[in-house]
Formats: sequence, structure tokens, C-alpha cells
Amino acid sequence: MPRIEMGDTSCLVIKLSNGYNVGVKFEKNIKIEKIGEGPKIFKEKKKGAKEVIFDKNLPTISILGTGGTIASRIDYRTGGVYASFSPEDIAMQIPELKEIANIKAEEIMSVMSEDMTPERWKLIARKVAKDANAGYKGIIVTHGTDTMHYTAAALSFMLKDLSCPVALVGSQRSSDRGSSDAAMNIACAANFVANSDVAEVCIVMHGSMSDDYCLAIRGTKPRKMQTSRREAFKPINDEPIAKIYRDKRIEMLNENYRKRSGKKVKVDDKLETKVALIKVYPGLDPEIFDFYLGKGYRGLVIEATGLGHTPTLGKFSLLPKIEKAIEAGVPVVVTSQCLYGRTHPTVYHNLRELLKRGVIFGEDMLPEVAYIKLMYVLGKTRNLEKVRELMVTNIAGEISERTI
Repeated sequence: MPRIEMGDTSCLVIKLSNGYNVGVKFEKNIKIEKIGEGPKIFKEKKKGAKEVIFDKNLPTISILGTGGTIASRIDYRTGGVYASFSPEDIAMQIPELKEIANIKAEEIMSVMSEDMTPERWKLIARKVAKDANAGYKGIIVTHGTDTMHYTAAALSFMLKDLSCPVALVGSQRSSDRGSSDAAMNIACAANFVANSDVAEVCIVMHGSMSDDYCLAIRGTKPRKMQTSRREAFKPINDEPIAKIYRDKRIEMLNENYRKRSGKKVKVDDKLETKVALIKVYPGLDPEIFDFYLGKGYRGLVIEATGLGHTPTLGKFSLLPKIEKAIEAGVPVVVTSQCLYGRTHPTVYHNLRELLKRGVIFGEDMLPEVAYIKLMYVLGKTRNLEKVRELMVTNIAGEISERTI
């Protein structure tokens, strides 16, 4: 395997057919004999860049690297994980890719996903649009898993007239570990973007604890539900778009998706980043609203309880602060901590009090999706009625017609 910059120069790492790695230390009594070469995906250019070894019978896809666990390795001196693999390095460790597609790989950033920002979302969106318009059959974005669903939602709103599938892929275990889920996730994503007729942003990750299939989940409907298990992502209030098997079969599970087209992809990336996501909990101090309003925030999303409840009694009532925000021209959107199901403004009296004050109920949108959508909507208009209209309009599959 290629030795990375921080690798042990006295050790040769060999990838075994079962996926595990073996390190052989150079010592006086060790003899190493080269008996052959594995399949090559890239060839070297003069300056060290990688270009694809082209097979005219295969489609060509783009892999854009952003960092995360999938691009990381273990430092065995400390037990910690750090980003060190480029997308080319990752692809070279997955020989089956050469049977699926030609690969163009580019590292556009190297950050762990907790350091992802709206400005970085915009950069990813522009790179995706550039490659889609250049004619690549599909695009993979490698990404850390912790905030991958935020990036997937942001891309879903910003990429207009998407003409091909875009798959965000991560791994729960670093790529240098024998138990890593990276290889299968990327292979399934490559098969999905190269061979499906979908033209949406999706997350493609393990669908079970075993290495049997991955799920493609719409970019506005996933949630990371496990800290470390392989099948971390689940679709919320939606069916997965597809199941991608290890043997390269693709089983479509959801008929409701956008299909490929010949349109030119446009990037609509004007976002209002002064939007806050506030979680309701017993004892929440209503003055948190004064803090955000004082800091000039333009929109608030409340992650409420149940059908959209917030405290309404005594000194902990949020009603006066919500009313103050809306009177100041700051839209307030209510979502539910429950994740499954949807908000409803008329079932309880307290909910009707919120509705009277002009709160926007976010249907079955996930809180983080509503947060990103409000950024997107406020990038277009500050008019409260227009904001309300757009927030309850299904733009990128974020609102389900029926709750599952």
C-alpha cells in the first residue's frame, strides 16, 4: 500500500485479500520479494497528481474529498485518529472500483465534519456543479459522518436542476483498519452514481451491521442514529431511495425521486447564516431569545417537544419572547425533537397560541433541515409572509406528503 507522509518509513504495509492490513518491519533477517502488482486505478503525472486509467467501456465518475474518518488513519502511538488519506489513496485501496467506473479524484479540503461550515458547503456545491456540468456520470463526496446530514441537506437546497446522482459517503471506522466500512460504502456509492437514474443528493452508507448492502437516503431525510455502528444513518419519515448490494445489484425502494436530465446544474448558494437552532427542555431560560435577537439573528428554529410544544406557563413561558421576535421581523419555525411524525398547530390549545403569534410549523422536517432551509429561504427574502410560504413548500424532498 502507498506509504503516507506520516507513515513509519521502516515498515511495509500490505493489504490482504480479506481486507486486513499487515505491517512488515524492515530488519536484517527479513527478505521481501515482489511477486506481482494489484490493479491500478490511477497513473502518475509528472508533478505527482493522479489521473484516471481510462476504460472506454465504463462511465467516469468524480470523487471529491473533504476529510473525515473515511480519510483518516490511527496513530498507534496515541490511539487517536487523524486525517491523512487523500481521495486517491482511498480509491487505490478499493480494487473493485476499476470494474465499476473510471475515477477522477480531487481533494477540495481536509477537515473533520465538526469543522464543516456554511462557507465550506458552498465550496462543495460549486465543485459538484462544475463536475456535473463537465459530464461526469455521477459524483461522490467523501465526508465525516457526524455532520454529513447537514451537508447533504445544504447541497440538496443549493444545487438546482441536478442532472446526476451525488452521493455523500463516510465511514464509521478509519480506512486503515481491517474492519473499516469505507471500502464497501465507496464501492456501493460508485455503483449508485454510475448506474442509477437518480438525480438527487443522497447519503450512501451501510444499511446493516453486515457487509451485505448499503442504503441511498435522500439528502433532506437522513439522521445519524448511532455513534459507532456501521448502519448509523436511517431515513426519517421517508423510505430509502435504493438498496445497493455488494454484488453490484441496485434495488429501487422509493418511486419518488428526481431522474437524470441533460440540464445545466446551477448553484443557488446565498445563505443567511444568522439563524439559530434552539432546543426546548424543562427549565429553558426564555432570555436565550434576547441573546439571539441582540446579536442580530435573522431567523430562529425551535426544536420543540411532541407536536411542537414549547413552555407557555409562568416565567418559563416562551410566548412573549416568540411574539417579540416575530414583531421584530424574525421568523420563528417550530420542529419536533421526536424526529418521526410531524408538527401540528391545532391539536392542543398551547399549539394554537403559538399559531396565533405567527409561528411557522415545520411539518415533518428534521430540526437541522429546517435550520438549513431557513438559512436558504432568508437568503432570498426577509418578507415574513414569503418566508412562511417557502418554508412550508416542499423544495428538495424535505417535507413528506404523508408521514410514515
